[in-house]
Amino acid sequence: MVGISQWIAGMLWKLLMRSQPCRLCSFRKMLSAPKYTPFLASFTYTTDNQSNRENKKTVEKLYKLSVDIRKIQRLKGWVLLEDETYVEEIANILQQVGADETAVARILEHYPEAIICSPPAVNTQRELWQSVCKNEKELVKLIEQFPESFFTVKDQENQKLNVQFFQELGLKNVVISRFLTTASNIFHTPVEKNKQMIKVLQESYLNLGGSEVNMKVWLLKLLSQNPFILLNSSASIKETLEFLQEQGFTNFEILQLLSKLKGFLFQLCPRSIQNSMSFSKNAFKCTDHDLKQLVLKCPALLYYSVPVLEERIQGLLKEGISIAQIRETPKVLELTPQIVQYRVRKLNSLGYRIKDGYLANLNGTKKEFEANFGKIQAKKGRPLFNPVAPLNVEE
Repeated sequence: MVGISQWIAGMLWKLLMRSQPCRLCSFRKMLSAPKYTPFLASFTYTTDNQSNRENKKTVEKLYKLSVDIRKIQRLKGWVLLEDETYVEEIANILQQVGADETAVARILEHYPEAIICSPPAVNTQRELWQSVCKNEKELVKLIEQFPESFFTVKDQENQKLNVQFFQELGLKNVVISRFLTTASNIFHTPVEKNKQMIKVLQESYLNLGGSEVNMKVWLLKLLSQNPFILLNSSASIKETLEFLQEQGFTNFEILQLLSKLKGFLFQLCPRSIQNSMSFSKNAFKCTDHDLKQLVLKCPALLYYSVPVLEERIQGLLKEGISIAQIRETPKVLELTPQIVQYRVRKLNSLGYRIKDGYLANLNGTKKEFEANFGKIQAKKGRPLFNPVAPLNVEE
């Protein structure tokens, strides 16, 4: 009976297979098919969809220049969708100023917007930059480092007039080329506005007691340190100067502050200066006269905001440094809490307890600190006497 049952079951299975192969296959496919579309498949579709819309000629020309297409697709893929591009023309301009194949590819990867710039406009920009660069090698280096500034080809006539104006002022070409890369906004400002700001600065210097003889040197140094001062308004400059005078600073002291703060003082509003001064007065528990002396020692007390000052004072206190020590050497506030912590640890490693002494060895630039640290280290390892020196003994 068992054998017959097995035979019947086998026959029924064969009949089922013959009569419903499609339904069975469909059932198997349904079981094996994933419930959701894999993420990678979806991503591939999206990428393929974008690739289908890309300007094929643009992509081919960039590929011939060994440009990393995937990098552009990932960061600024919209450039590849543009109908009109100038890949070959821009590459030729870069090659004409001495850029090799690798440099051209690197520039176009970092700033692919270059290929949608008008070639005549880029040529004009090249001539302008060449007028202040000493050689082509330097020009290529600047374009590689600051491609966005070079390919910002608007206000070109204004840029040219500003370059000429700065040259007439006496600024060296190397300084102007630095402005073109790091402070390009001042070249897009109408030249007449820049001239007006220079006039205001000159008048302010003379009104503060500066001499005609030293004015040019002072002005050029100020501009070299902070060209963004030209973006201020004449009204804000006058307002800041009047406020400092009301706080009891003499004209000579204000000139000192301007020089030490590299003109950044003009970028502050009286309200922010007042807030910083009030905080410092309370933190150091000092009189108006003492506060003024602190500011002259450390002009950054005017420049830093209250949260920054509070953070830096707290950082110093955590290292065991007292308020009295900070008052004695306020320039230590120019250091961030992280730098203070690092330097204190280094000095402690030599047995130098900063909280028991002056902060002079903690102060200064990185180079100055390392020099002082080296002297302390050498002194620490120096023997108490020289064993090979002759003894001065009376016979």
